[in-house]
Amino acid sequence: MKVLIKPNTQVQAEFAANLIKEEILAKPDLKICFATGNSPIKTYQELIKMNKNKDVSFSKVTSFNLDEYVGIQKENKCSYHYFMHKTLFDYIDINKANINLPNGIGNIVDNSNKYEALIKEKGGIDLMILGIGKNAHIAFNEPGSLPTERTREVKLTKSTIDANKIYFDSENDVPKTAISMGIKTILEAKKIILLADGESKAKALFDTIFGEVSPEIPSSYLKTHPDVTLIVDESSAKMILEKVKK
Repeated sequence: MKVLIKPNTQVQAEFAANLIKEEILAKPDLKICFATGNSPIKTYQELIKMNKNKDVSFSKVTSFNLDEYVGIQKENKCSYHYFMHKTLFDYIDINKANINLPNGIGNIVDNSNKYEALIKEKGGIDLMILGIGKNAHIAFNEPGSLPTERTREVKLTKSTIDANKIYFDSENDVPKTAISMGIKTILEAKKIILLADGESKAKALFDTIFGEVSPEIPSSYLKTHPDVTLIVDESSAKMILEKVKK
């Protein structure tokens, strides 16, 4: 596991976007899994700039996403379908037929199995982009998640609901479950980049790096993968830096 600490979120975003660009230039038909949430937004903005400047093309890229709320239509402004289109897809030259997100409507077991089959059919994920929750969840794999689990319906913890309620009219509107890639699915990606920023992520990052590999720290399973890079800002790396200085 490689940990790269950048002075601020802008430098972090530029660095991460350049890494992603280089992966696409090396393999134009790259299979990328994108993350949602605040952490990757600036990176996506940098990718949009690169695409507009003709520095990189997404025309042959196939995209996947980590998760989606259960019971929310994709046109809903709180859905991750909507988020991805409004923060990235609508502004780059990706073929809309190559965009794949989990389906949170209908039979979730069937949807989960179909999503896993689609990933396999496309040859697996080359590059996985992750964020991390305050409780060290990756995708919606909450504490207690097992490394054998694949895409499935998961119950969201109160801390995750609290963190996401800012996107909804009220806490009651936040879905209580989501369809999420499992840790096994995530770890099958060839390369993983995790983005984190802000002091609220400091404990989760510290536990990821220095904690035991355990279901209680879902992100700790990333230590079992051969090619993981954590790109973080100084505020989220606060506890790591304090430990290193001792």
